[in-house]
Amino acid sequence: MLAVRTATRLTARGATRAIVVAGQRQGAVQAVRRRDNTSVRGIQSVAQTDRDTITRLLYSIGTKREVERHLRIFSSSSHPSQPAKFAVIKVGGAVLADLDELALSLSFLYRVGLYPVVLHGAGPQLNDIMEREGVVPDYIDGIRVTDAKTLEIARRVFLEENLKIVSALEKLGTRARPITSGVFTAEYLDKDKYKLVGKITKVDKRPIEASIRAGALPILTSLAESADGQILNVNADIAAGELAKELEPMKIVFLNDKGGLFHGVTGEKLDVINLDEEYDTLMKEPWVKYGTKLKLREFKELLDHLPRSSSVAVISASSLQKELFTDSGAGTLIRRGYKLFKHDNIEKIGADRFRQVVHDRDPEVLAGFQSVTGVLSDLKKTPYSVYGDEPLDVVAIVSHPEGEVPVMTKMLSSRGGVLNNVMDNVFTAIKKDHRKLFWTAPADDENRAWHFERADGSFTRAGKSLFWYGVQDVAEVEKIIKDYEAKGRIERSFLPVGPSAPPHRLVTTPTGTRAFSTMARRSLSNLPGSSRGYATAAAPTPSTEPKQLGLIGARGFTGQALTTLLSAHPYLHLSHVSSRQLAGYPLDGYTKTPVTYSNLSPQDVEGLEKSGEVDAWVMALPNGVCKPFVDAIDRGAKERKTGEGSVVVDLSADYRFEKGWTYGLPELYGRDIIRSSKRISNPGCYATSAQLLIAPLVDHIKPGTLPTVFGLSGYSGAGTVMANDADGRPISVPKVTPESLGRGIKAYSLTDHIHEREAGYHLSQLLKSTPGGSAFKIAFIPAVTPWFSGILSTVSIPLKGKMTAKEVVQLFEKKYAGEGLIKIQKAVPELKDVECKHSWTVGGFQVHSDGDRVVIVGGLDNLLKGAATQCLQNLNLALGYDEFAGIPLK
Repeated sequence: MLAVRTATRLTARGATRAIVVAGQRQGAVQAVRRRDNTSVRGIQSVAQTDRDTITRLLYSIGTKREVERHLRIFSSSSHPSQPAKFAVIKVGGAVLADLDELALSLSFLYRVGLYPVVLHGAGPQLNDIMEREGVVPDYIDGIRVTDAKTLEIARRVFLEENLKIVSALEKLGTRARPITSGVFTAEYLDKDKYKLVGKITKVDKRPIEASIRAGALPILTSLAESADGQILNVNADIAAGELAKELEPMKIVFLNDKGGLFHGVTGEKLDVINLDEEYDTLMKEPWVKYGTKLKLREFKELLDHLPRSSSVAVISASSLQKELFTDSGAGTLIRRGYKLFKHDNIEKIGADRFRQVVHDRDPEVLAGFQSVTGVLSDLKKTPYSVYGDEPLDVVAIVSHPEGEVPVMTKMLSSRGGVLNNVMDNVFTAIKKDHRKLFWTAPADDENRAWHFERADGSFTRAGKSLFWYGVQDVAEVEKIIKDYEAKGRIERSFLPVGPSAPPHRLVTTPTGTRAFSTMARRSLSNLPGSSRGYATAAAPTPSTEPKQLGLIGARGFTGQALTTLLSAHPYLHLSHVSSRQLAGYPLDGYTKTPVTYSNLSPQDVEGLEKSGEVDAWVMALPNGVCKPFVDAIDRGAKERKTGEGSVVVDLSADYRFEKGWTYGLPELYGRDIIRSSKRISNPGCYATSAQLLIAPLVDHIKPGTLPTVFGLSGYSGAGTVMANDADGRPISVPKVTPESLGRGIKAYSLTDHIHEREAGYHLSQLLKSTPGGSAFKIAFIPAVTPWFSGILSTVSIPLKGKMTAKEVVQLFEKKYAGEGLIKIQKAVPELKDVECKHSWTVGGFQVHSDGDRVVIVGGLDNLLKGAATQCLQNLNLALGYDEFAGIPLK
């Protein structure tokens, strides 16, 4: 600890001011001038030097794995849209007596790029001044009665202590901002009884987030204002709790001079309290009384309002680093905790819950190599046990056929499961049951060190590592692996045991690595929506029956675009619009009838589906969020008394690879299948343009080569975050702005973008043959631009035979003949050709002089044909309307 504190002092002493944007410090650039006025480009990243130095010194208080894992998790918790997600630190008045120690600890966090929100009390200091000035303190029920004189002294003390903290930090080169008002709004707790004491009713986090975005630690006092401007005194612990409920940080730290909570009989420090298991028992203990009982009750109430990844730490300022960056900690950690389970069937934890975990965390599923359904199907091949904790922060599957060595086929952990050591506890439970165990993991797994530390042996081949414990003989390892491969329990050849495999046995993938799974890959021959819909009779007469639509997640740009389109639809009416942030506000942009935002729960949606009030639902939610609503619709449809169940169109990526869902790109995969579907996944914007660009040439591509698509998208494609307008109403603002791009473009997700996998996955259906059974693949590089909406995609396709530009154009004209929302032109499409247009435009057909490579440009508006317009096409087809009802065809 002395080394860390010394490093903080040294780095602070020579620190150069750094520019900080959204909580990330950018190194200052120093230009050194020669005497002859020529400049030498001497660029030094001071901030990065600080971070690297202190990170290395942290290894003296914990292992490198511990320190780097905690740093990675804490750093990822803060996002420019919500920069105050790391920690709320409440500083007790007694801690302020050792201000240097506090300032060093806070500066340490600042120098590794972490920005805690600091709130302080000043009880002892207030008592000292009141005693000197002859004011006798008065308490009722442990609450300080605050009259005008007491409040006047309290304000003075709070401001003085606040500025002392700020000054101490600034001396160490740590920027800090005093925030003494404007955050807490309160009403009188009981004016007659406690006088000027407040009960917090609202927390405004904007001043806090503004401070962090400006690169300064926010330092708050626990004073609040009433609606009419009266200053009110608020208990600092309660203020810290209310602040945490608003910010939902990973850590809530209470600094005190004792360094933790202690057992009332033995006097030993309590290391960990798991409230789910221990709270009721603790509250009955005779030594838990008065202040301790009050603290535990407050901690439980606070954590019940927060995600399970949040925890409370009671610690001294000098031990703050050890508490935050080591597994053992130093103070008292209070968390909701967990109870471990072991079942022989996923039904005992709930199949839907298990499906969601697999959907959200399984790298095989996220990479598109397996579907959730495929994972469930694989489970049935052998007897298995599922291990985990009640909130499913960690789920592990162990396959154990009779007489065979078990294989851990899945170890799926949330970030909280890693941070709170649930992974270790689950693995310990597995070891108790199985003397021997094998498992695999990607070579680039972020928890790679965790696997090595728990294995007796391992080796890596072609980007995938095999681990085991309980077997010491190499010959036995080879025998077990040979048996696994013969029975299909491990898909890659790991024989002979050693560092490399013979070339003829090497299995590669597009990225050189395979995701974490020991099960055989599911065949690509039975993909969702894999059969094209060919009309064998005239299309049915379009319906004119009025129908009702529910929109879940309407605040984003796509939801707004769809709302505008629905205003002009002749038959489809918007009846329910759900947004948690906008509940109670009127819906703008819809002119048929007044509609007010609601906050529909899955239970509400199930009831509406059961009653038949809604004919179709659109899910305009972020990836990984809509499953509870879809499940609710499925349940409601089973009990629906009149008519068939509703149509569901999902705008996220959740069901684009899912069996039983139809992929809704009518120009390529047929309209009849959409007309007969109730569950439709709306294609991604980039993926739509890429598929339309490649489809006419899919059978003319040179074998062994990849079409390469470079896509430029408006910044609306990056999504929105919530803000407030001048009147305080929640509004959606762009997550990425032109200013943040510096008037340039920014490439991102340079490999493995989900739209890359999506486009290749579905284009496979168009191939006349798939040599070797391999899936179709493309290369895709996206970039975000300073314009609002519109995608321009350029594809370069190697050809297996020579072609002319005219022949390529003819293929496109044949493929898209009669398509109302596809426009073919000679010129290269520009932004003006696609922005605010409902169609996809293609042009600029050019073939290399050798005739072996074609380059084409296509574009669409990512909010329209890339999202809302395509959604309305799918709704129209599924509901029996004319495909283009409500869609301008200009």
